[in-house]
Amino acid sequence: MDVLIQIAQLILSLSILVVLHELGHFIPAKLFKTRVEKFYLFFDPWFSVVKKKIGETEYGVGWLPLGGYVKIAGMIDESMDKEQMKQEPQPWEFRSKPAWQRLIIMLGGVTVNIILAFAIYAMLLFVNGEQYLPVEGAKYGIVADSLAQQIGLKTGDKIVGYDHDKKFETFNSIKGTLLLENALSIRVDRNGEILDIPIPRSLTKSLVEKKGEGFISIAFPAEIGAVQAGSPIQTAGAKDGDFIIGINGEPIRYFDELRIALRGLKEKTVPLVLLRGTDTVATTVAVSKAGTLGFAAKPLDSYFQLETKKYTFFQAIPEGVKKTGATLSNYIKQFRLIFDSEVEGYKQVGSFITITQLFPKMWDWTAFWNLTAFLSIMLAVLNILPIPGLDGGHALFTIVEIVTGKKPSEKFLEYAQMVGMVLLLTLMVFALGNDIIRNFFK
Repeated sequence: MDVLIQIAQLILSLSILVVLHELGHFIPAKLFKTRVEKFYLFFDPWFSVVKKKIGETEYGVGWLPLGGYVKIAGMIDESMDKEQMKQEPQPWEFRSKPAWQRLIIMLGGVTVNIILAFAIYAMLLFVNGEQYLPVEGAKYGIVADSLAQQIGLKTGDKIVGYDHDKKFETFNSIKGTLLLENALSIRVDRNGEILDIPIPRSLTKSLVEKKGEGFISIAFPAEIGAVQAGSPIQTAGAKDGDFIIGINGEPIRYFDELRIALRGLKEKTVPLVLLRGTDTVATTVAVSKAGTLGFAAKPLDSYFQLETKKYTFFQAIPEGVKKTGATLSNYIKQFRLIFDSEVEGYKQVGSFITITQLFPKMWDWTAFWNLTAFLSIMLAVLNILPIPGLDGGHALFTIVEIVTGKKPSEKFLEYAQMVGMVLLLTLMVFALGNDIIRNFFK
């Protein structure tokens, strides 16, 4: 059921993104009186799920949910309609239009993607505001997982900043900042002593491989917020409000220390020590196959003073622009890691399987719209790459034409399109292969 909810969110998100991206091509094409023969959500090899012709355009829904397209008359695209290209150019065809009009048509989809991301971020800021934990508000410090311990961090360290005098914006931004800014050191307060912990280059590779897992998390007490009925910890006699202070002979202070300890205790029955008021309760607990005990932690605002920013409609507009720019910049930095020979980010490239896993397993509209905005930016960046077959490839040839005054031959464009399609299919197969290996053979 969890997977079905994730898939449903992915399909809805892609549907929104694809329709609006293609509208970005469709609208300027119509404005410049260019004939649009097809407008499709999803691809339709061999047959369509639904189709209806209105005027000169066939609108439809395909059965292959990997994107969508508009077929513009007189344009060399993935349809590879060579018969049409053999005919004399007609005034309503793409190839007959001035270069500047063709460029606007080709960049329309990417432009809409950026505008959509801005609109979503601005509305989320207006409706929900922003809630975050300042770095200095993490009064218990961090829980240092395996990667953090390898570079010298310890549980209980309080993060101060990085590279001597630079500050993190929020606690949740720490991992992303270290990953994308090539930080050389992280500054911590350890029992009142300020230390600069060197960050080895290998940390970036490890963070990419583990998608940020196994590094640091916010420390807060291992207090039981709500015991689930029939859970292992209820069977062990635990109650709401108990603190877990030991498991399997190991002392526990913080919630994520418990989570880390449970990784190695799956399907085992182990000693458990609880603190109930001033009383210590010793019992045993059967850890589940998933490495859980069956209780919910108390919300973070029970322990921390979270900062909340509220925005009026007009304040949310510039903040939406700012957030869109920051997300775009960060994604481009992440994208560069793919080509870093030391980081080997290409090994983490994923397909629609990875994208599906980004969505929460329970429907959450705030998370859905945040992810849709991010995917819109991702789609914009990928589409603007100067690869034949993508919007960026078409735009590149058009820009060259504008600069040189010479239009590439249609035969050259056909060959370039074929090369681009082969390259894109190869990349799709590579990404899918990565996902299959990660999910089924590791």
